[in-house]
Amino acid sequence: MFHARSRKKSKKIPAPTHPRAPRPRIKGMRPTIAAASAGIACAAVAVATAQLAAAAVAPGSAPIAAIGAAVVDAVPEPVKEFAIRTFGANDKLVLLAGIGAALAVLAAATGVVARRRLWVGYAVLALLGGAGAAAALTRPAASPWWALPSLAGAACGAVVLALLLRGRPDREAEGRAVPGRAVDRRGVLIALAGAGIAGAAGWRLGGTGDLEAARSAVDLPEPASVGPAGTGLDVDGLTPYLTPNADFYRVDTALVLPRVLPEDYRLRVFGRVANPMELTFQDLLDRDLVEREITISCVSNEVGGTLAGNARWLGVSLAELLAEAGPEPGADQVVSRSADGWTAGTPTAVCTDGRDALIAVGMNGEPLPLEHGFPVRMIVPGLYGYVSATKWLTEIELSSFADFDAYWVRRDWAAEAPIKTFSRIDTPKPLKTVPAGPTAVAGVAWAQQRGIARVEVRVDEGPWNDADLAPVIGNDTWRQWQWTWEAEPGRRKLEVRATAGDGEVQTGERVTPFPDGATGWHSVVLNAE
Repeated sequence: MFHARSRKKSKKIPAPTHPRAPRPRIKGMRPTIAAASAGIACAAVAVATAQLAAAAVAPGSAPIAAIGAAVVDAVPEPVKEFAIRTFGANDKLVLLAGIGAALAVLAAATGVVARRRLWVGYAVLALLGGAGAAAALTRPAASPWWALPSLAGAACGAVVLALLLRGRPDREAEGRAVPGRAVDRRGVLIALAGAGIAGAAGWRLGGTGDLEAARSAVDLPEPASVGPAGTGLDVDGLTPYLTPNADFYRVDTALVLPRVLPEDYRLRVFGRVANPMELTFQDLLDRDLVEREITISCVSNEVGGTLAGNARWLGVSLAELLAEAGPEPGADQVVSRSADGWTAGTPTAVCTDGRDALIAVGMNGEPLPLEHGFPVRMIVPGLYGYVSATKWLTEIELSSFADFDAYWVRRDWAAEAPIKTFSRIDTPKPLKTVPAGPTAVAGVAWAQQRGIARVEVRVDEGPWNDADLAPVIGNDTWRQWQWTWEAEPGRRKLEVRATAGDGEVQTGERVTPFPDGATGWHSVVLNAE
């Protein structure tokens, strides 16, 4: 007899529950991202408020500009040289962008921490406001009011922080309290928009529109003394004989252009003089003006560099001005000060030895451009710019080298810096491929106060060949040169050297710019085929 098997239903064993609680789903932005955005918004409001306040006080009192200027003063000389060599005229923009990026990162991190510890946000704002105020007050042209923009910005940033990080817990995580304060996301967007509007207003009010208008209204008088005009060679790729204002090199420490209106301008001549003087801009224009073509160069110019330019300058004779002031015995240094407090020290003997040292008001037939010293600057031929070419000139003090060290001299650059003999190949460019056969090699050379008597070029360290020189009008301008090279196929190296009017041959020894100017022969490597 067979018995049927009983069938038992098997029980389903429930899957074990996960020991961890389900992850909360966050609506909108995650809390950390929202907090970081709130920190950035607070910083943006602080900076924009400070910029707006600085427009009323002085553009240089804005915290980012003031801190940037302090950085420029503090960084070692090799860093300055690297920045100028790498970024050229954009070095200031790179510095300001770097400060802005660092501030944004700090602000984001502060927002994240302040979401749980609000006092940290207030502390960071207070520290940044204090740092900006301290940096502004250390600027040479500062007044006590210069601290106001940074402090006002920090205060506004603190108010916005309190509004964006509300006092209740964040309960967006499906009813579970997320540690920390809730972020007013709509408020973040409003704060960023408000910062943009305030920043734009501050930038516009503190901008250069009124200076440009004042510059356009200046009517330069005809010079009483006009120097000869030079002519250039017509070679493709060769630097023009006269450098257009827009292309003229710019090297200075001013992150924000000093604001000096012609109607407010005063030039003080004082110190160790018998007759102190104070001249307005119109007083300068009413004097007998001199127009001369003069090449100036920056001491930071590397071998083959472009930190030099030739322009037609219009101005008052510095020698005549000093003669009226009457330097006293021992006053062997002319200390010139910029509107932002920067200083240069020039030997008094150089300013009065007959060269065309000028208090310049014009450049290439028009008032000085803003970035080149409007309304007044100094030009002394034969010396590197850091001891002779003060922009935005407001003071001339007769002193002595024993009593005063100017801005760059305190940073161990040479006190007296005559320009060294320099030559450069402009064309052909390095690493360029040129056709075999006749090839134009051309460039410029300069040795102010001595002039250029000879330029030589050689190929692959072979014999030196004389180049043809452009006509010369004097010893204070650069001289263009040209040589026709019969290029042979292959990889070739061209070198150039110049001989000054006093017979000194340019040295081939490579020396960096610090502390009194670079030396060495410029060379280019290229291919001929």
